[in-house]
Amino acid sequence: MTDELLVIRAQLGERAALTELLARWRVPVWTYVRRMLDAERADDVTQEIWLAVVRGLPRLREPGRFAPWLFTIARRSVTDRLRGEYAWAKEVPVADDAVTEDPTEAVVDRAALVGFLSDLPVPEREILVLFYLEDLPVEECAYICQIPTGTVKSRLNRARRLLREHLDKKGYRP
Repeated sequence: MTDELLVIRAQLGERAALTELLARWRVPVWTYVRRMLDAERADDVTQEIWLAVVRGLPRLREPGRFAPWLFTIARRSVTDRLRGEYAWAKEVPVADDAVTEDPTEAVVDRAALVGFLSDLPVPEREILVLFYLEDLPVEECAYICQIPTGTVKSRLNRARRLLREHLDKKGYRP
């Protein structure tokens, strides 16, 4: 069953369709949010996203555009959380968290990659996550971020360059 049909059925009040739609998109949304925020904040923001989706679904005019609409809500929620935290961080200094190393190489590599991503500016990180990790086309990334497709392409280019430079500095070679 397509997302479009599930959305229409959910808009008509069918709870099973809404449940299936949420189950289908739960992991991709959480993964996107988790790549933008830490795990604890990702859980909170993801709950806010699903609440906004359930509230806004009856007003969705183009059921076939559910995925971009959903990621637009996710993007706004992440942006709002980051904006609020940046404002709070200016008022209260935050102590550095201690990082413990895991002996498992795969975990270290994954943690390093997440660390590298978190070092990128938010606009570039967001585009990398949407394009490469969520497998969304450039046009949908543009729609979600409310920017022209040319800007998406330039941010992708800049993000790849920044990530490559950062990896080179850390001694990672392909």
